[in-house]
Amino acid sequence: MRRPLLFLALVVVAAIATACTSSSQPAWTYAAPTSPPPSQPAASGSAAPASEAPGSPGAGIGTVQISANNIAFEQTTVSAPAGTAFVITFDNKEAQPHNIQIKDGSGTSMFKGDIVQGPKQVDYQVPALPAGSYTFVCDVHPNMTGTLTAGS
Repeated sequence: MRRPLLFLALVVVAAIATACTSSSQPAWTYAAPTSPPPSQPAASGSAAPASEAPGSPGAGIGTVQISANNIAFEQTTVSAPAGTAFVITFDNKEAQPHNIQIKDGSGTSMFKGDIVQGPKQVDYQVPALPAGSYTFVCDVHPNMTGTLTAGS
């Protein structure tokens, strides 16, 4: 009785080994989606998906890097193109919530990004700004400020 079971076990092992090594095709394949995911409009206060590469179509021609750490902006002076939408890649490096709001000289909000609970990086889609100097601030920590210059 032992020999037939041993023989059967060897046949099964040999069949599995042959199936695993003789096929050049994978046992499964991945089919990419045939239609793109629904697009989300870039509202002035929304963050684009972090997977969207700066400079990609719809992301504007310029990218500005701003990061927050130790309850301060690491870049306090930045520049962006005037008259053209651009992307702020915002990197909140700490567990504190932060965002970026851009204000003109009179204090009028020109852009307000969503608050980001860190650590996390997001891309803010910023609409075109006229040439000039703007203040950017964190709504959660008003002592966090910087200057953005929109120029040609």
